[in-house]
Amino acid sequence: MATDRKPRKPSKHFKRFFLRGLAVVLPSALTLWLLVKAYQWIDAAIAQPINRGIQWCIIHLMNIWPGFAEFAGLEPSQGKLQSLREEAGLVPSNTSSDALLVSTWRETNVEAWWDDHWYIHVIGLIVAIFAVYIAGRLVGGFIGRLVYRYLERLITSIPVVKKIYSWVKQVVDFLFTQDQGPQFSRVVAAEYPRRGVWSVGFQTGRSMRTIAGKAGDSVTVFIPSSPTPFTGYTITVPQADIIELPISVEEAIGFAVSGGVLCPPSEREWQAPTLEATDGDATVDSEPSDENSP
Repeated sequence: MATDRKPRKPSKHFKRFFLRGLAVVLPSALTLWLLVKAYQWIDAAIAQPINRGIQWCIIHLMNIWPGFAEFAGLEPSQGKLQSLREEAGLVPSNTSSDALLVSTWRETNVEAWWDDHWYIHVIGLIVAIFAVYIAGRLVGGFIGRLVYRYLERLITSIPVVKKIYSWVKQVVDFLFTQDQGPQFSRVVAAEYPRRGVWSVGFQTGRSMRTIAGKAGDSVTVFIPSSPTPFTGYTITVPQADIIELPISVEEAIGFAVSGGVLCPPSEREWQAPTLEATDGDATVDSEPSDENSP
């Protein structure tokens, strides 16, 4: 027998659509926020120091080469220079005081011009990218490799710095080295932390030689933790005891971050649909009948 559907309360109706809207808006908003914060950090930590260095070079180049100051329109006129003398109380003036006034005036104007043109700030970022590219090209040559090895030996000779450098270098090599770094593109499942409990992880390479001599053909697997997949556990398991999963690294990371909520579509377990009987607006779920009911 069909029963009328109970009217929903306004609070439940609002909560339902608010959560649905939050699920739609929040991923895009968080992505945009992370991109903005990343750009602000790069601009403050990398681009701005380079921009200040460029400004310093421009100011000192004008002091050494007055013709460049005239070309850039940063050479004060005689009237402006006289006004600067009066403001600084340097009347009568001399050559050294005039040079200091002109240098200070140029520095102020260069900084003001730089701040007025916001797009000029990108120069620091472009210079940083170009410098990294040049460093990569130089290291590819014979002389560049010699210089790099000398600097690396110099850094690793410092007691405290060598520990930090070795850890950072391993992580960077893991993420960016293309020819000799460990592969991070295979998603597997292994029984961890005990038999019967399966964990999703990433095969990072072969096992250590000593372990392989005892365990046989084995591999190294990184098991990420939830909700921070950048931390976890590194285990070594026999090759025969892992299952290769047909999902991408991005899907596996999303599975770990969400605690298993975001399961890849291809790996969702099939569930039988619930049988329902509909009669207009009324809906009745099919339930087993009670044999004792009249």
